[in-house]
Amino acid sequence: MKVLKFGGTSCGTVESIQQVIQILQDNIAKGERIAVVYSAMGGVTNKLIEIGRMASTGNTDYYDALKALEERHFTAVRGLIDIKSQSSSIAKVRGLVNELEDLLKGISLIRELSTRTLDLLMSFGERLSTTIITEALKARGVNAEFCDARTLIRTNNHFSYAEVDFEVTNAQINAHFAKTDALLCITGFIGSTEDGITTTLGRGGSDYTGSIFGAALDAEVIEIWTDVDGMMTADPRKVSNAFTIPTITYAEAMELSHFGAKVIYPPSLQPAFAKNIPIKVLNTFNTASEGTTVHNTALETPYAITGISSIDDIALVNVQGSGMIGVAGVSARLFSAMSRNKISVILISQASSEHSICFAIDPKNAERAKDVLDQEFSVEITAGDIDRDGIQIQRNVSIIAIVGEGMRRSTGVSGKLFTALGKNGINVIATAQGSSELNISVVIQKNDLSKALNA
Repeated sequence: MKVLKFGGTSCGTVESIQQVIQILQDNIAKGERIAVVYSAMGGVTNKLIEIGRMASTGNTDYYDALKALEERHFTAVRGLIDIKSQSSSIAKVRGLVNELEDLLKGISLIRELSTRTLDLLMSFGERLSTTIITEALKARGVNAEFCDARTLIRTNNHFSYAEVDFEVTNAQINAHFAKTDALLCITGFIGSTEDGITTTLGRGGSDYTGSIFGAALDAEVIEIWTDVDGMMTADPRKVSNAFTIPTITYAEAMELSHFGAKVIYPPSLQPAFAKNIPIKVLNTFNTASEGTTVHNTALETPYAITGISSIDDIALVNVQGSGMIGVAGVSARLFSAMSRNKISVILISQASSEHSICFAIDPKNAERAKDVLDQEFSVEITAGDIDRDGIQIQRNVSIIAIVGEGMRRSTGVSGKLFTALGKNGINVIATAQGSSELNISVVIQKNDLSKALNA
């Protein structure tokens, strides 16, 4: 058993869907038992959110946007299915669009778009794309069956980021698959509560769906089909000699994705890794590429570094003062204050003297972070334990991270990094390294980023 997942670019046009169908037919011809998870057509989820917000503010232009979305899906049906076989497929798509239209009318009337309603609204993207591809497969003689994941994936009611009840979900998936030999075409991204209320699974939701099904079915492999040749050693738009990484560990993928590599979102693949199921990242538009295989454990490699990643724009917050030295609980208060105010911390660096601590955050949260810290440490600032200007924000800086399991077995990696940066006249503002020796991160000026990546 293999589970395949196709992303939005793979499901985005008639031509790309035809390529998806060819990949599926090739697997069937080899005698493979497969199940397939689909994302919405590229850009549709964002468009549904936009239309929903228009309706909730009373903007009647939402109706024209809905009609454009409807026509995009009808165009896909007409391009994928012979005219003699289109009527039932068009009827199914029209039924979903009518349901969507009724929902939007309700949103427009009450002028409200709750997270619960938004989850239902977003679900139409996957339901429409999966319906169309299922019908296209059936028109080609494939024994395909539409599978609404809401009937199998049980979640709580944390709308927009629902948590899965794996005991119930796994039992329901296995029971459903035991009843059919059809190629199941599964809606990604969505689940439902015990009461049948639609939920979504958050960032990486369709990858998560693939991982959930793969783990439940003890699949031999899960294939994530996207529009790139796998995970790269660096961003090819910034580093001309970047190349595809053949194999990578889950931990390495986590680190690279945290620092900007967005091909996959590793936390969504956790159910598969818990079962030690490998993940293959493949290119729908270049099936000759071997892609990247993500393993739970490291394979032998002659290289210390697996990849280099970056975050282009961050803000660095620095807190310093002589009154911080030897005082327990300063860091706890600082990061608790960030947590209470939903400000995510990307990187942390602290001087061994305890005189200062700095951390990186999203620039849009910079001023709010300063206000929060001014309030949290107002007593210390007044007393002089923290300098009057001791809470400072530095903008226009970037992070570069070098990642690799091989660093644990190699000496001199840090030296090579800082030597390369120094030779190119690049100043390091802050640095951080975990005790796992899997990652070394440095903060540099934003205008040095391209030069640093190619150093």
